Amino acid sequence: MPDRLERLTNLIAVLLDTPRPLTVEEIVDQVPGYPPERDSYRRQFERDKATLREVGIPVSLEAVHAFEQEAGYRIRRRDYQLPPLELSDDERLALHLAVTAVRLEGDGGPDGRHALVKLGAMDGTGARPLAALPTVPAMPFLFDAMRQRAPVRFAYRTGTREVEPYSLLSRHGHWYLIGWDRARAGIRAFRADRIGSVPEQGPAGAFVRPDGFDPRSALRQHPWQFGDEEPTEARLLVDADQAAWVLDEVGEGAVVQRRDDGSVVVALTVTNRSAFRSFALGFLEHGEVLEPAEIRQEIIAWLEAMA
Repeated sequence: MPDRLERLTNLIAVLLDTPRPLTVEEIVDQVPGYPPERDSYRRQFERDKATLREVGIPVSLEAVHAFEQEAGYRIRRRDYQLPPLELSDDERLALHLAVTAVRLEGDGGPDGRHALVKLGAMDGTGARPLAALPTVPAMPFLFDAMRQRAPVRFAYRTGTREVEPYSLLSRHGHWYLIGWDRARAGIRAFRADRIGSVPEQGPAGAFVRPDGFDPRSALRQHPWQFGDEEPTEARLLVDADQAAWVLDEVGEGAVVQRRDDGSVVVALTVTNRSAFRSFALGFLEHGEVLEPAEIRQEIIAWLEAMA
């Protein structure tokens, strides 16, 4: 059975192509994915119709035939299609450069250049690609849940998470879901490509995003905290001559010990061990990983292998 995104896409196509308004029964007959029971497919269509209208697609209700009371639905092209933009040569060139500089990774399907052709903005050689944004199967479901303020359930790592989706951000080449983790009672970030199942959506309007919420605050800024490994607290001893530098980097709140010789011990939460190793080795002989023993031994083994 087609998923909801595919059903909505088919619904738009049917409502755009019809020369007259279609009744609900006619729509259900032409659009795959609706349940067979009358009450069920009517409720599903009402939800789909509300979704299309919420995102700005003008689904109109009109009489099926003149002088008849029976009503139907369609999308009038004049209300839906983009009017001529009448871009100047400079504007078309700027649009061409912007679209060709960023590409979406995926299965080789249509990209933004197809839209450029329709806008008449394909003149010139374009820009060298500067960034590639990954496509992730879970993203349409997460966007829809975020828009409807509906909680989502999905498999992540070794368990199941139930999250109130506040925002989606692209950072360091990956998409992240930012939201309230109900089981852990706190804001958490989840890498969208690590979501192991199609997100199950709960009831719409089930939560309110906090006023002034900044999703960037939920993505930690230190590279050793960008990862999906189980969080581990590591303790790093830094000599006195490098102490000021490490405190500028991690903050006073990370200090767990100040020694008489001026050296400091900082505690760092690590979810990316390779990034932490790079950070620790950056101090050369002025830094030493004290614990946990597991991470300390991993770094020693890595150095021995390099030697």
